[in-house]
Amino acid sequence: MRLREIPIIICLLVLGGFSSIAQEIYTLQKALQTAKANNPVLNTQQLNVGIAESDIISSKLRPNPNLNNQTLVLTRPSLYPANTDLVSPQNRQVWWQLTKVVQLPAQRQAKIDFAHKNAVLSQKAFAETERNVLQDVAMKWLDVWVARKQLEILRIAKNNTDSLVSINKIRLGKEVITSTDLARTELLANQYALQLKSNEQVYQNELSNLKFLLGTQGDIEIDVNDNFLFTFSPQLNALLQQALGNRSDIQAYQASIQVAESNIKLQKSLAIPQPTLGAIYNPQNTAPYVGFFGSIDIPFFARNQGEIKKSYLQKQQAEKGLQATQSQIQTELSTAYNAYQVQKQNIEQFKDLLTKSENILSSVKYSYLHGGTTIVDYLEAQRSWLDTQQQYYDTLQQYRQSYIQLLYASGLINQMAQ
Repeated sequence: MRLREIPIIICLLVLGGFSSIAQEIYTLQKALQTAKANNPVLNTQQLNVGIAESDIISSKLRPNPNLNNQTLVLTRPSLYPANTDLVSPQNRQVWWQLTKVVQLPAQRQAKIDFAHKNAVLSQKAFAETERNVLQDVAMKWLDVWVARKQLEILRIAKNNTDSLVSINKIRLGKEVITSTDLARTELLANQYALQLKSNEQVYQNELSNLKFLLGTQGDIEIDVNDNFLFTFSPQLNALLQQALGNRSDIQAYQASIQVAESNIKLQKSLAIPQPTLGAIYNPQNTAPYVGFFGSIDIPFFARNQGEIKKSYLQKQQAEKGLQATQSQIQTELSTAYNAYQVQKQNIEQFKDLLTKSENILSSVKYSYLHGGTTIVDYLEAQRSWLDTQQQYYDTLQQYRQSYIQLLYASGLINQMAQ
């Protein structure tokens, strides 16, 4: 090595170190936590909470006073008093009126309570949006994981086949095998190369989709060794109680019922007319007058009947929605739990198949290289090994999907992002 090449090598190593440091590695839990903080959909929807909370400020504001002025001027000069003109005080009447709508205490309190309940509902609705987004993030993380694993086993298969191609070229030169054996080996290696190229693009696409859901700009990578085992009760009844008590859509419907109850009180209070009271100052031709102003609607026809009826119907709607969601949760959770148990058993049973396929491939390869079997047997063993590996990861994907679905159905996925 030349001395002048040393600084270049050092720079390359340093830059490579910075590149690896800059690349974030995400476990599933870290991905969920990052999405909770940075996901663009959640960041947009979270503003609804602030919008609802601002209504609390509005509900506490009292009506503004109203200042009214009316000025009348005498326009016939023949009626003017002596030595006066158009702008003289003796020839005009001025009306100053200051009034204010008197908000009844019950109405104001009902508005404040309604605004508070709406703010709580907005928070619960956002939590439900968060639950759905976190499920999307978890599933996309799993898609990236599966694509990465498919790449790994394809690379192993291609490396094995490439190695065999090199060996067979030497064996062909020694006339141990025929050119057909070499051609078949090269054909399988080329097939793996094409699959590998296609799968690399799939992996990059899934990684880009995950990056969007995380709301991050830097380079990312997933932790392929993450088992993402989140502790939860293995009993279905315990999970059901957890879901019925804490799942965000249940809490949103419960908040909707409270909003409807508060709205009933508000609409009933609005059926009572609000008086408008004030004072009048009225100088007429320099003679000052002071008076009192008061007005109130007479609830003869309109008594807010429509809004009161609507508020009762909204409460019934929320109650029925709660009942339907409770029934839906039981179905969703039971289905997710049963699927999880089945997939868990499938994974345990598949481990033996992996060991057998590894042993068969090693045995056939040894036998082929020592002339004990044909290239057809070896290539078939290689394809069988790859199929078994792919089926295993497909089964593992289904198991992990059922696991994520169980966390989603029970509402525990929100806790995993804490």
